[in-house]
Amino acid sequence: MKKKIFVCALIAICLSIAAVSTAAFDTYNGKSTNVITVGNIKIELQQLSAQNEGEEPSFSAENEFMVHPGVEISKTVQVKNVGNNPAWIRISVEKVISLAEEISATPNTDLIGFDIDTEHWTLKDGYYYYTEALEPGQTTHPLFTKIQFSAQMDNIYQKSTANVDIKVHAVQVAHNGETVFEASGWPADE
Repeated sequence: MKKKIFVCALIAICLSIAAVSTAAFDTYNGKSTNVITVGNIKIELQQLSAQNEGEEPSFSAENEFMVHPGVEISKTVQVKNVGNNPAWIRISVEKVISLAEEISATPNTDLIGFDIDTEHWTLKDGYYYYTEALEPGQTTHPLFTKIQFSAQMDNIYQKSTANVDIKVHAVQVAHNGETVFEASGWPADE
């Protein structure tokens, strides 16, 4: 008798589970779509530099400059999309000043400035974001075209060098937000 009750209980449990599962399946009428974009995002950082006043700018990845208070150096930074898909672009710019060995002060990197294009680039969370999708074959407007050493730099900056470290990131535009600020998938900070 106990076996019959056990078997009947087991059958009742199985039928209950099947009924609940069927009801749950029948009440879900949503739709799920996964979108995968195939292609490549490939960019090229383009830098034109002239170390000395009057010198013709040329393509150069050189980012170390002698500090000259009150002087502007020609340095154009832009990005070209050499891939086959539109891309969202962001750039980080880090300034480092190395003082002469005999100087034991802390340099003020705020004394190095740039003529940032705020019409096409927006600073947010430490990155400059290009506000338009960059189509294949296109080049961004320059982030900046000059490095400016403040005339306020005093004697501790004699014989010092400045390094401008530029890092560029790109992510796909397709299915990745309506604006660069909504995009996800950016590489983690190094």
